This record gives sequence, C-alpha cells and structure tokens, in this order.
Amino acid sequence: MSEAGAAEAARRVLYVDDDAALARLVQKDLRRHGYDVTIALDGPRALEQARHGRFDVIALDHYLPGTTGIDLMPLLRDRDDPVPVVYVAGTDEGRVAIAALKAGASDYVIKDVSGEFFTLLRAAIEQALLQDRMRRDKELAERETREARDRAEMLLREVNHRVGNSLQLVSSFVRLQASHTADPGARDVLWETEARIAAVAQVHKRLYTSDDIRYVRMEEYLEGLLDELAGTLRTRDRPHRLLIDAERIELATDRAVSVGIIVTELVTNAFKYAYPDGVAGDVRVELRRGTDGRLVLTVADDGVGSTADAAVRGTGLGRKVIAAMAQSLRSDIVYDTAHRGTRVLLTFATH
Repeated sequence: MSEAGAAEAARRVLYVDDDAALARLVQKDLRRHGYDVTIALDGPRALEQARHGRFDVIALDHYLPGTTGIDLMPLLRDRDDPVPVVYVAGTDEGRVAIAALKAGASDYVIKDVSGEFFTLLRAAIEQALLQDRMRRDKELAERETREARDRAEMLLREVNHRVGNSLQLVSSFVRLQASHTADPGARDVLWETEARIAAVAQVHKRLYTSDDIRYVRMEEYLEGLLDELAGTLRTRDRPHRLLIDAERIELATDRAVSVGIIVTELVTNAFKYAYPDGVAGDVRVELRRGTDGRLVLTVADDGVGSTADAAVRGTGLGRKVIAAMAQSLRSDIVYDTAHRGTRVLLTFATH
C-alpha cells in the first residue's frame, strides 16, 4: 500500500455508545471500510480515550450513563484543534438535533439496527472528515497569507526606514552646504530645498513606525514636520513661532506627501515674507474635517498679507510646487481676503 493509502486507512474513529452490541457492529462495519475504530461505553472512558488517543472523528451517542452527548461534547472538543463530532441518537426529535448542531456537531444521524444506519453513519463520517480537511486547508491558506503579508509589511517598513535615513542624510548635506554659503539668496534656496526633503523624509519616518503602512497619521506627521521646519527656518531675523492644530486624520501615503509639501512651501513663505526682519510672529497650520466630510488645510499668519495675484517674490518655484501638489489633491488654493494677514485654504477629499 502507498503512503497516501496507508494514511487514508489509518483514519481513527472514537465511537461512544453505551449499547455494547451496537457499538461492536459499528466497529465491525467501519473496519471493513478502512477505519480504525475505538469504542467507549460511557462518558468517563470517552474523555480518557480522547485525552490520550489521537482521533480524526468522534461518533457520539446522545443518551449515556448519567449524562448526554450534548453535555459531553464541549469536554471532548476542549482543545486547540477540536476533532469533528458526528452526533448519533435513537430519536428523531428535532430539539436534540438542533442542540447537537448548536453545540458544534458536524452532522446528526438517527440510530437503528438496520443497514441504512451504518450507511448514513459512514457518509456522515466521510462528510465530517471532508469538512475538517477543508477547514484545515482554509486555515493553512489564511495563515500563509497572513505570514506573507507580514513579511511584505516588514520589508516595506525596512524600505521606508532606509529611504527615510537616506533622505535625512541628503538633508544634512544640504544644511551643511547652506551653513557654509555666504550669499543670502543661495542660502535661502538651500534651506527651502532642505525643507522640501524633510517633508518627504517625515512621511517615510511615520510609515516605518506606523501600525498600518498604508496610511499616515496626519496630526503626528504635521507636528514632526513643523518641528523640522522650525529648526531649519527659524533665525535671529525670523524668530517666528509655529503652531499646529490638527484633528486625528489618516491619509494615504501619496496624499500625505502632497499635503506635507504644500505645508512646507506655505510655512517657508510665511517665515520669509509675512513679518519684517526681527519681528516675531505666529504661523498657524490647521487640518480639520469639514461639514461635507472633506478635509480643510489652513496655513495662516498675521503679517503684512498676500493674495493669489500678488507679485512673485523669489524664483516663483514654491508657487509652482504648491499648484502641482494641489492639483494632485484635486483641490484649489484659496486666499482668504478678509484675513488681515495671509490665510491660505485647501479643501480636498481623503481619497
């Protein structure tokens, strides 16, 4: 016999019934069909056999000395990998069948001494074994899927960690170059470049430490980003204070990057142009959910003010970057003309 055939022939059945004569007949019939059958004539012996033996299926009678199969079933199935149970009873009462199935039985067979009972019992056992095999295969596939997903997430976290570190290194090089640059215009350009790099690096940092690498917690991301910007942009001539007020909102990675870059550009502009040199002022960043479910990003200051049609100062690259990122969010830049300083708003969907 092949190994597969031997494994099939080794299927073990525990038959629990206080009718010794019928139990022997069942054992004889099942053995003829390749089963290895063990008999238990009462509850205690059934529990002992189940505890020390290894069975593929249990056929359990309803009426047993001092108990019922319904009472016994939880004890027989009290294990991490429960054995399927075919419930056997000498009555066709619906309440018994329903109770057995609710307790976890795979099937229900009416017991008698005719040949039909043996045929039905074998069919129920085969069905229980098939269902159990399908359950095991399903659990194995799900476990392998989870393990594959966990491996992929671990690798992606590692990628985000390395990308974040690399961007941080590039940012440090740019900062070092800025500190050794005498020309104020060139130094400002380098600081702006560093800030843009930091906006992307912060996303990868958040993804590396996130429980769900598909999304970025925006309140944490913006807080970390503003800390970076404050360290880069704050000088003796620009001693401004950055304030953040963001609701707990999660965004997909690409949208978080767009928001971060927009915030970086607007905050950089506020630091450079909102207040006269040496005059401290506040720059406020808010992210809230609007009444229509869309998100509203606001960057505001109380400085000299600016509008959408104001003359471009500097290279104008920042304004182009903001427009491109706003387009990726399917949003428009809106200037609040009623505000005494500069207040810029963007409204966009979460996805």
